[in-house]
Amino acid sequence: MTLAQFTTLVRQGKIDTVLVAFPDPFGRLVGKRFQADFFLKSVAQHGTHGCNYLLTVNLEMDPLEGFAVANWDSGFGDFEFAPDLSTLRLLPWQPGSAMVICDFRRADGELVAEAPRSVLRGQLKRLEAKGWSCACASELEFYLFNQTFEAAHANGYRELLPSSDYRIDYHLMQTTRDEPLMRAIRNGMTGAGIAVESSKGEWSRGQHEINFTYGEPLAMCDQHVLFKQGVKEIASQFGKAVTFMAKYAPSEAGNSCHLHLSLWKGGKNLFAADSKRGAKGEAHSPLFRQFLGGLLKYSPELCLFYAPTINSYKRYQPGSWAPTRMAWATDNRTTGFRIVGHGNSFRPENRMPGADANPYLAFSAMLAAGLAGVEEGLDCGPEYRGNAYIDPALARLPSSLRDATDLFEKSQLARSVFGDSVVDFYVHHARLEHQSFSDAVTDWEKKRYFEQI
Repeated sequence: MTLAQFTTLVRQGKIDTVLVAFPDPFGRLVGKRFQADFFLKSVAQHGTHGCNYLLTVNLEMDPLEGFAVANWDSGFGDFEFAPDLSTLRLLPWQPGSAMVICDFRRADGELVAEAPRSVLRGQLKRLEAKGWSCACASELEFYLFNQTFEAAHANGYRELLPSSDYRIDYHLMQTTRDEPLMRAIRNGMTGAGIAVESSKGEWSRGQHEINFTYGEPLAMCDQHVLFKQGVKEIASQFGKAVTFMAKYAPSEAGNSCHLHLSLWKGGKNLFAADSKRGAKGEAHSPLFRQFLGGLLKYSPELCLFYAPTINSYKRYQPGSWAPTRMAWATDNRTTGFRIVGHGNSFRPENRMPGADANPYLAFSAMLAAGLAGVEEGLDCGPEYRGNAYIDPALARLPSSLRDATDLFEKSQLARSVFGDSVVDFYVHHARLEHQSFSDAVTDWEKKRYFEQI
C-alpha cells in the first residue's frame, strides 16, 4: 500500500504497529516494532538504526568474530535501516500491524554490500545496464506437524507428528485436514499483497507447497521471506509447527525451493523463440542457450548461495526429487534445470535450491551465472535424455557445505560480480557454521558409539 493509504488507516485506528524489518544473511526478518504515529513522524522519512552485528551473528544470535564489516574492535556500531516504502503492507494475521522492509545502509548512505538485498540489487543493475528486466518466482515446500513449536523444542525435535498419515502429493482428501490452516495462509498472504496461485500436498507425509505469482526479483524475494515468517506465525496460531529445513528426516523428501526466471524487454520474454529465431524448430532463443550455458557452467561454484547450510546437502540424493548432477531437459525432474512453459511463460526451473536458501542470494547467483553465459557466448549443449541421477558422465553438485564453500571462495566469477568483501563475508559465515557442526556431539554419534565403541 502507499504511504497515503497507510496514513489513512493509521488515522482510522486500523493500524497501530509497524514492523520495520531487515533480511539477514540467513533470510530471516529481524528488526523493531514502532508505534504507527512515530513511524509516520520519523521512521518513514529518516529511517532508524540497528546494531551492525545483525550481519555477523549465528542463528543463535551469538556474535561471531573475524568479519571486516562488523566486529568488537570497531565496537559493533549501528547501520541504518532505510525503509523501502514500496514494501509497506498489512499483516492480516497480526492485528493492527503493518510491515516495511529495509535496506541496510552506512552512515554515508551507501548500501552495505554484504547485506542480501544489496547483493541482489547489484545483479539487477547489471540487467538494467543491458536494457533487460527479469521475471521470477519461487516455489516453497514445507512440512506441517500436529504439535506446537514449543512442544517440538521441548522434545528435542524428536517424535515429530506429520499432519498426514501417508504421502499426500496432489491429494485432495487428506489435505482437507489441513485446509483451515492452509486457507488462512493463502488468504493471509493475499491480504499482505503476496499473490498466491495455489497450494497442494507434496510428496511426503505432512508436506505442502504454496506457489506465488511471478514478479520482479527484489519484490519476489521480499514476499518470499515474509511468506516464510508468516507461515510459521499462522501455524503457531493454529497450535501447529512447520519446518523449511532442506531435509528434516532421512526417510522423507527434502524441502525444495525451485526458482523460475526469465529475461524480458519490451513486454517480450527474451528466452522464447520468435518466428525468425525459431527457424530450426527450437522453442527457445540463442540468448536462452547462452544464459542456460552459464547456469550449467557456474552453478556448482555458486552453490553456496543455493544451499547455505550443513543440512542443505543431505537433500541432494539420487531419486529424491532433488538434483545431484548438472544437466538440462524439458520437463525432466531428474535434471538440475527443468525447462517449462511456452511463449512468454517459457523459462528454466532451477531445482538446486532448498527451502533453506536465502532468496536474495539464490536469485543473485542465478543471474550472475546466466549473465556470465551471455557475456562469454556459452551454449547449453544438447538436451539431456534419460535419468540424470545415474549418469556418471554428468558433473556433480558439491556434496557438502565445506566443498561448496571451497568452490565459492575460489570462484573468479563470484569475486568479479559480487566483490571480494561479499565473497569473503559469506565464506567466513559458512566456515564458522561448518566448525560449529564439527564441534557438536550429535544423537547419531551417541547411538553409534556410546556403548559399542
